[in-house]
Amino acid sequence: MTAPALTAIEQRVLWLATAIVHQANRVRPNPSGLKVGGHQASCASLVSIMTSLWFRHLRPEDRVSVKPHASPVLHAINYLLGELDEAYLPTLREFGGLQSYPSRAKDPDPVDYSTGSVGIGATAPIWGALARRYLTTRGSSAGTGRQYSLVGDAELDEGAIWEAILDPAVAELGEIVWIVDLNRQSLDRVVPNIAAGRLQGMFDAAGWQVLTLKYGRLLEELFTRPGGEELRARIDGMPNPEYQRLLRCDAAQVRDRLPAGNEALASLVASLDDETLLAAIRNLGGHDLGSLDEVFASIADDRPTVIFCYTVKGRGLPTQGHPQNHSSLLTVAQMEELAASLGTDLASPYEGFAAGTPEAALCAEVASRLRRPDVPSAPSLDLPVDIGRTPSGTATTQAALGRVLLDLTREAPEAAKRVVTVSPDVSSTTNLGGWVNKVGVWSATERRDWFEDDPETIMHWREKPTGQHVELGIAETNLVGLLGELGATWSRWGEPLLPIGVMYDPFVERALEPWSFGIYAGGQSILIGTPSGVTLAPEGGAHQSIITPSIGIEQPGCVSYEPAFAIDTEWTLLAALGRLGKPGGTSSYFRLSTRPVDQTLAVVPTDPAARERRRRQVVAGAYLLRRASEPAVTLAAMGALVPDTLAAAERLAQVGVEADVVCVTSPGLLFEALQARSGRGGAESWILDQVFPAARARPLVTVLDGHPHTLAFLAGINRVPSVALGVTGFGQSGSLEDVYSYHGIDTDAVIRAALDVVS
Repeated sequence: MTAPALTAIEQRVLWLATAIVHQANRVRPNPSGLKVGGHQASCASLVSIMTSLWFRHLRPEDRVSVKPHASPVLHAINYLLGELDEAYLPTLREFGGLQSYPSRAKDPDPVDYSTGSVGIGATAPIWGALARRYLTTRGSSAGTGRQYSLVGDAELDEGAIWEAILDPAVAELGEIVWIVDLNRQSLDRVVPNIAAGRLQGMFDAAGWQVLTLKYGRLLEELFTRPGGEELRARIDGMPNPEYQRLLRCDAAQVRDRLPAGNEALASLVASLDDETLLAAIRNLGGHDLGSLDEVFASIADDRPTVIFCYTVKGRGLPTQGHPQNHSSLLTVAQMEELAASLGTDLASPYEGFAAGTPEAALCAEVASRLRRPDVPSAPSLDLPVDIGRTPSGTATTQAALGRVLLDLTREAPEAAKRVVTVSPDVSSTTNLGGWVNKVGVWSATERRDWFEDDPETIMHWREKPTGQHVELGIAETNLVGLLGELGATWSRWGEPLLPIGVMYDPFVERALEPWSFGIYAGGQSILIGTPSGVTLAPEGGAHQSIITPSIGIEQPGCVSYEPAFAIDTEWTLLAALGRLGKPGGTSSYFRLSTRPVDQTLAVVPTDPAARERRRRQVVAGAYLLRRASEPAVTLAAMGALVPDTLAAAERLAQVGVEADVVCVTSPGLLFEALQARSGRGGAESWILDQVFPAARARPLVTVLDGHPHTLAFLAGINRVPSVALGVTGFGQSGSLEDVYSYHGIDTDAVIRAALDVVS
């Protein structure tokens, strides 16, 4: 038997969530007239589920991802539990107020997972569970607890959902619980063939426990009466739109439509009074608090669980079941009627429960039960800024990545223990083999490496709880989802990790949206794209990235680097690691290359002070690599094209045209410096004075293995004539010489551009 106090709380949550949206749209002044929005119907379908979950089943160690459009329900519950001040309730979607969708970083009340990007918020608890397991196997006190996702059924259209649940590692995460709000409506319509059985079969095939809560206790009782089996068969067999239409009918219309010529069913319907009949047709399991108790109690913890809860979109509102109710708003008159039916007052919409009432006592009890300890401050990590080696010979920036990670295990072992690398089945082809051999592959339990005694095995796959490399399937969205959660452990449990994800650079674009959302949600990580550009010449256009250099300029919360030399890779990677795992930290994106480069071209200073000056410039975005006595032109190059640019400078000198050569390591940081010089933004601009001093301002040629607009802004530093070279079309297979020539980024092209710009 459901306690009356819980039912009263359920009704109050429905009212508060609806009133929050109403205030934002109908009451708050809106001089611009632009739509504010909100989703009263989407909130209503989750009210019972969230009431049951929070007030009956959640524990302080549990975490919940709430579907984006139900954010007002979360705020309503937090308000009743004393976790949100009443002053915020009228501020939904207002500047500085409650966010449109739940946000860990920006909402004033507790939010476990940021949601809003469809599918990504739903899968975040999977990666949160994996991140927590990683910590606990390494001795952390991150604890245990279930990871719930409240998912709208339309979200199951997202490919990210299925990529996540099909990853082999997920089947072992028994703390994962998904609750699908099966209201059978999307934004525009009633979904005609929701195919719940097919969806359930897909979860079952992935190794999940599948539970279905279709009917509430009233309907289940009616099914036992004469005509009950016919009633069940009738509801089970009718199309979704027909059922939704019944929700819009009065009792007389239901009596006419529901029997569909079946005498036994007609007799059962005739035996019910109007109130019972209308209640029965709406009595789906996702709105029955007692049935929800039962299904939550049946969750197994030995494998992931999905619960399909049948609900009515807009349940309890005048708009319930209407095919266009997704963004519809109740009128003032409808709000007044709703207030009267729920025992509230539109004039005072945010009334809590009076002290001494059973409802107030239950809220206080739940608030005390769910109270979490404060997150301890994350320790600061002692990371070197320069390991001290000066690379010689020929090397690639991709290989330098593995070298730096190995060096870190010797130079800063405590910090190195917090590094965790993630890749989608490309560890060997991205030069992580040495690192993986050194630290091992992470697994919750140790697994035998059956090839450990094979003399031809170079890369050893030692899976153990102390491993520091996580290998996922070939799904880049999964990788960056895990990166985001590994990068949030400092703020969840006070345990900073240094997560580095490695994938082929062309696929960074595929992963960008979920990675960007992870940054928005507070995850700090390093994403490395390698190999990159048309420098991956034999792979052809399909695997040659063009626009990725722009990511570092345009992605908020991220610093990008494209180093040319191994030493640049070391310095920038150490700097990027130093930005992780702390308040105000930032993520980083690296674009690395497989082109072998003569490391002596870097001309690393031998004097310690001069070396440190170079390091600071590398980390800040650029440095002067070749200084001419009387320059006629400046050549600014990035990444793999620095050797060709140096060769162009030498040949230009032979015809009497001296050139400075600037090696750009981070166009994004240079752009921020340029903005700061104009009084926009808080970055420092000293790097511009050192690398692009006005006294040496000359016509400029920029060149990179990517879109030319990435560096085109450099001409604005000193307002000089310029030519921007880069890649603007799909690539071709071939040798580096052929491909560079085809795109006009080879040595000859740089020389022609320099002669053009100085003539």
